Order: sequence, then structure tokens, then C-alpha cells
Amino acid sequence: MADNVKLLAAALLAVAGVAGFYLLADSPTVVRVLSVLAGLMAAAGVVYLTEPGRQFAQYARESRDEARKVVWPTRKETMQMTGLVILFVIVMALFLWAVDGFLFWLVKQIMGRSE
Repeated sequence: MADNVKLLAAALLAVAGVAGFYLLADSPTVVRVLSVLAGLMAAAGVVYLTEPGRQFAQYARESRDEARKVVWPTRKETMQMTGLVILFVIVMALFLWAVDGFLFWLVKQIMGRSE
């Protein structure tokens, strides 16, 4: 129940930040944007105080740690794979063009419209 109240408060803080953007229409744009950012940051802080917020933060940390474990390909490997993909696309395009042309010719023959 307490988490639901905190989540509601976070939503209201986010809405207040956006409302501040419109209420401060005569202010400089920087002040208006800071209003939105302050509302969103306050909302994020309140969400972090909830159990779902802490679980999400833990999930985000674990995801970052897993992304750091990834072995990224070298530049050479990346260029080779890109070349293979481009070659495959060209070959497939030519194949589909040939099949389309053959089927077009076949339909013309069946319809009796060969010219």
C-alpha cells in the first residue's frame, strides 16, 4: 500500500514538472526545461524508494554488468560481416528479380498475351 502511495506521488511530481513547463510560458526556455527535469528527477527519486523501483535499479545494474562482459567484434570482423551481408542482399535481390521476371513471363504466357 505504501508503495502505491509513493508511486502515485511520483506520478504527480512528473505531472507537476510538465505542468510547470506550461505554467512558466513567459519564462526562458531553460527555466521551463529545468522545471520538467526537476519534476522527473524528483519522481525518479520517489520511485527508487519503492520496492519495484529498487528491483528495477538492481535489474539495470545487472544489465550493465552483463553488457560489459560482452566480447565485441574487432573492426576487421565487423567489416567482413558487413561485406557478407551486403553480398547476400545483392545475390538475394538478383534471385528475386529473376524469379519475378520468370513468373511475369509465365503469367503472360498463360493469359495468352505474349507479344
